[in-house]
Amino acid sequence: MAIKRKIEIFIAGCPLCDEAVRLVSEMACPRCEVSVLDLKEKGAMARARAIGVVSAPTVAVDGRIIDCCKRGEVDRAALAAAGVGQP
Repeated sequence: MAIKRKIEIFIAGCPLCDEAVRLVSEMACPRCEVSVLDLKEKGAMARARAIGVVSAPTVAVDGRIIDCCKRGEVDRAALAAAGVGQP
């Protein structure tokens, strides 16, 4: 059985967040386990703090924030480099 890739999308309800969710959902493969975490919820905020999320939207793959989220907007190339959508 193949191991799932855990993808977490941290959102705050803005249009950029909606776009990040759309892009990740579009790229995700059957091996990707996608979770959307709303930062207005206590559990999501605790998880965000635990991995170092400082802005929204932020995408983390297997508990690591992907590079584009450290400097700005979520982009397709960075998602692919992090393994999103790849078996």
